[in-house]
Amino acid sequence: MRLKPLNNIAGFSGMEFGTFRLKEDMSEHELVKTSKMLDQEFLCKEDGFLGHVILKGEDGLYIDLAFATTQEKAEQICAKWMSNEFALKYLEFFDPESVKISFWTRIK
Repeated sequence: MRLKPLNNIAGFSGMEFGTFRLKEDMSEHELVKTSKMLDQEFLCKEDGFLGHVILKGEDGLYIDLAFATTQEKAEQICAKWMSNEFALKYLEFFDPESVKISFWTRIK
């Protein structure tokens, strides 16, 4: 799999950090495909958004990272997820009992 470089995140100061597990009937391939639509049709259009990645651990735990210009921007963007059709499609892949989300400010 070829990954795109994260050119825009060098100056990030805020981040959304979420962990989740896939629902049993959902595929990782479809998660990634849906994530690309989320990025193109929603996140890239948001003021303060810098980048979005998904990481996978060995135990089936995934991390969703969204980089923003400030923690406040990360929180504002995340607050729009429940009213955006592309975000809602992406969230369908998450086992709701496994989701944990937090917001962070870069200090160094």
